[in-house]
Amino acid sequence: MTLEGTIISGHGVASGRGNDPRYPRGTLALQIPHFQNQGIDLTLYYPGTINVKLKGKKAEIIQPKHTAWNVNWSSHISPENFFFFDAEIEFEKKRYKGLIYMPDPDTKTDHFQDESLVELLLPRIPGVKSGKSISLKVKDTQIHFH
Repeated sequence: MTLEGTIISGHGVASGRGNDPRYPRGTLALQIPHFQNQGIDLTLYYPGTINVKLKGKKAEIIQPKHTAWNVNWSSHISPENFFFFDAEIEFEKKRYKGLIYMPDPDTKTDHFQDESLVELLLPRIPGVKSGKSISLKVKDTQIHFH
């Protein structure tokens, strides 16, 4: 399934750019060691997310590529579950492989997102900024968008 989307600004909490005093290095820097303990290696990706608005689409989880259960990554919130799905984007005529990063809505207690927004983990990509268009390719066997 290929979807069209627009890059939007996020809270900046994942990367630490949002100046949240609870997470000065960003939430991903704190979460990555916990994911590694569950066999999920995210070291290939920039430690922040690219937020993409998918024009009214809502995700339906089918079978995540990876699931991290009961991740107790912060003393500020309760443990969370996380889902990861294969993703490939086309941005300015180049393709990049990565993952959709999705905190489980049932365990996420902070920083709620619009249902039509996806967070992507990708290598550092030059020129990424709000308002730019991308194409997002996902595997229907992992996640579906309605």
